[in-house]
Amino acid sequence: MKSEGGFNLSEWALNHRSLMIFIMVLVFVSGAYSYTRLGREEDPGFIIRTMVVTTQWPGASAKEVEQQVTDKIEKKIQEVPGLFYIKSYSQPGRSNVFVYLRDEVKAKDVWPTWVKVRNLVNDMATTLPQGVQGPFFNDTFGDVYGSIYALTGDGFSMGQMELQADSIRLLLRNVPQVSKVGLIGVQPQKIHIEVENSKLATLGLNPGNVISTLQKQNAMNASGRIETSNDNIYLRITGLFSTVENISNIAIQQGDRIFRLGDIATVTRGYPDPPQPEFYYNGKPSIAVTVAMEGGGNVMELGKGLEAAIERISREMPAGMEIHQVSDQPKVVEESIGEFSQSLEEAVIIVLVVSFLSLGLRAGLVVLVSMPLVLCTVFLVMDAMGITLQKISLGALIIALGLLVDDAMICVEMMEYKLEQGWDKVRAAEFAYTATAFPML
Repeated sequence: MKSEGGFNLSEWALNHRSLMIFIMVLVFVSGAYSYTRLGREEDPGFIIRTMVVTTQWPGASAKEVEQQVTDKIEKKIQEVPGLFYIKSYSQPGRSNVFVYLRDEVKAKDVWPTWVKVRNLVNDMATTLPQGVQGPFFNDTFGDVYGSIYALTGDGFSMGQMELQADSIRLLLRNVPQVSKVGLIGVQPQKIHIEVENSKLATLGLNPGNVISTLQKQNAMNASGRIETSNDNIYLRITGLFSTVENISNIAIQQGDRIFRLGDIATVTRGYPDPPQPEFYYNGKPSIAVTVAMEGGGNVMELGKGLEAAIERISREMPAGMEIHQVSDQPKVVEESIGEFSQSLEEAVIIVLVVSFLSLGLRAGLVVLVSMPLVLCTVFLVMDAMGITLQKISLGALIIALGLLVDDAMICVEMMEYKLEQGWDKVRAAEFAYTATAFPML
């Protein structure tokens, strides 16, 4: 349907009333359903186009690390498409290379680019000096651990707590919408071998000889294969250490003399000193279990799943061990959505009162219906585009709600004004669209 200024939506709608009613009902129902499907997060997801490549070379100086490790890695990474710039730091025994991609690199292309970086660097790793450890890659800066739990255990060692924390990690990993479960505060056990320099000098032992003997012993070598009619049996000779006593009983040979390691050194099982990053809960040493949600997931549904899983885990834990919630992102998101719902309710009430008092009953109902209709349309679009409910989108909805109310009242007032001038309803509605559509945009 054409009007003097071209297509007129109000004119078309008035000439297709049955179709418009059907579309409105369809939008209401579909929008309400889309609202229940929308993901719920505290903050919107974002892509960090940065990777850190770390390499360790114990005993090397900063200059040696730069020339033999950092420069080689940088030259190889320069072949990556979409590269913005590279920043590196070389220090004694350690190389850190920061890789930055251009903002033009699309989100879907970031991960394949990091795979290419890994492949290129790993291919040249064989050219690095002997003794180099790595390279190691880190590109997971965007992971947000919204739910954090602290595992404490009075009377339990850190090793026992680590076993329990690892069991909890595996159970939480099976909760729907969980993408990653991590542990913070774990202190990996190590074997400490302490030898006095004076004793080594007295016995004529070389520390390098002790280290070399341990490395050769703690190895596995293939030594053959037995073929039978039903199966192939592989033979391996292993000297892998399993206990502290195994290490203490290692024979150290120096010339024509043989020493037992336990007789010349103190061999103990312990934890790193200085310790790795520790985690405390109310002043008690503990292990943090961190949970990250899948992108676009519903953090409130995740919270319910975690709550049920933690309750089940708590019943099965040994007496003396407890798990406490430190961070509860689902609760924060629930409060944010509750604030939006409250703002919507307040807006509806205010608009009802103002519209009914100033415009009358019928005009007020028009304004009232327009609010949920447009919001349902927005929810449909958000669902189709994968936009979740979070701080940014909720803030935009609240701002748009104010503009929506204002626009609806302007249209109604324009129609009321033309009706008072003697225009008929159809012509007044057409004029309201023509006069206000473009300014509202």
